[in-house]
Amino acid sequence: MQFDPPLIPAILIRRYKRFLFDAVLEETGETITGSCPNTGSMLGLNTPGSRIWLSRNDDGKRKYPHRFELIEADGTVVGVNTGLPNRLAEEAIGTGLIADFADYPVIRREQKYGRQSRIDLMLSADDRPDLYVEVKNVHFIRTPGIAEFPDTPTARGTRHLSELADMVAAGKRAAMVYLIQRNDCERFAISADLDPTYAEAFKWARRAGVEAYAIKCNVSRDSITPDATVSVEDM
Repeated sequence: MQFDPPLIPAILIRRYKRFLFDAVLEETGETITGSCPNTGSMLGLNTPGSRIWLSRNDDGKRKYPHRFELIEADGTVVGVNTGLPNRLAEEAIGTGLIADFADYPVIRREQKYGRQSRIDLMLSADDRPDLYVEVKNVHFIRTPGIAEFPDTPTARGTRHLSELADMVAAGKRAAMVYLIQRNDCERFAISADLDPTYAEAFKWARRAGVEAYAIKCNVSRDSITPDATVSVEDM
């Protein structure tokens, strides 16, 4: 995925109210307020003074033209936009990064399933059960080389694991895809200390037959590209 037009460099002043940030544009010195497309904690990725990159849309439909896309942290560039992982997961599927997912000729988005939920991607083929794919954004690292999810308790994420297990019980195929918007990791783990309930649900879902994959991305100020699979640690 290429950023077009090119992103705008800035220095972060603060991120607040989950969906807002203030920053100073590097080129003009102007202080702006923009939207943050990430309602999570962004633990470790909201340090004032960090270099960040912004997209801008002047179509008049947004209250804030600037949107927070990338941040420099831990010596690398990290994507923070949680609206991108589904698109990036589709790219990873198309390039054959995820098991046999590319063998499914039909991909449908946001299909209703489970208990008032929508699955991120549903893959279909005439000769096999439908494959339900839930995509989660990952950008949290505490230990060098290990990406973790979640960075804050997620009741919604726990429900999704249960619903995927229900699909397996109904004779379908189901998978979690953890899309890591950074490239400085070689493993993926569930952060059980930050959300023990999610960790137990993940463990139970895996035993029930839900598959789990983690994809790291090559992130630069110009693009985000799914790059490689990384191992998912057992629990």
